[in-house]
Amino acid sequence: MKRRTVKDVMTAEVVTAVEDTTFAEIADALAEHRISGVPIVDDDRRVVGIVTEADLLHKEEFKPDDAGERPLRGRHRHHALAKARAVDARGLMSAPAVTVRPDATVAQAARLLASHGFRAAPVVDESGTLCGIVSRRDLLTVFHRSDDDIRDEIVYDVLVSRLWQDPSEVHVEVREGVVRLSGRMELKSLIPIVVRMTAATEGVVDVVGDLAYERDDTRPTAYPRA
Repeated sequence: MKRRTVKDVMTAEVVTAVEDTTFAEIADALAEHRISGVPIVDDDRRVVGIVTEADLLHKEEFKPDDAGERPLRGRHRHHALAKARAVDARGLMSAPAVTVRPDATVAQAARLLASHGFRAAPVVDESGTLCGIVSRRDLLTVFHRSDDDIRDEIVYDVLVSRLWQDPSEVHVEVREGVVRLSGRMELKSLIPIVVRMTAATEGVVDVVGDLAYERDDTRPTAYPRA
């Protein structure tokens, strides 16, 4: 089965803003559309930055009556205070924005969001032009597969097509995304491979392996001395 990409799960209609968009307008847009951030684009819809809820919250964090009580320590606090004083997207946005390409796999996009702690990322083409946005919720759609679909892919794609195994020798059971593999593999070295490939199948939540083997090919062959 072809792996789904960001293009398959992203939202194509994106709420955007420009650098002159005011703080209040951005706050209203986030609340109205129930989103966590807006990409900031130029006249050619190229992404120049992004404003998130966290950027807006600096305004509350550094209230005028509190700012004097908070010592500025380090670059991060100075950066946060600058955003607290901002009145439009130009001052609020993080730039350059962390973006993802539409042909990236769902797994690659998930790692990108996790590594940066983001809820969503703009999707851009080769020229940096906005073509969508992908969120954590979008990426989770890969788990909306039936157990039968998952089992069929493991049997016919993983076992038969890629590992050339007799499907009658390996029993594949899937319940709510959890896969149990039992039976017998031809070679011992194939067991971790089939477990890894099964875990990489879209929709799989966990893999429980209970596999035996016919031949241990992981031990060096002893040759008789001449």
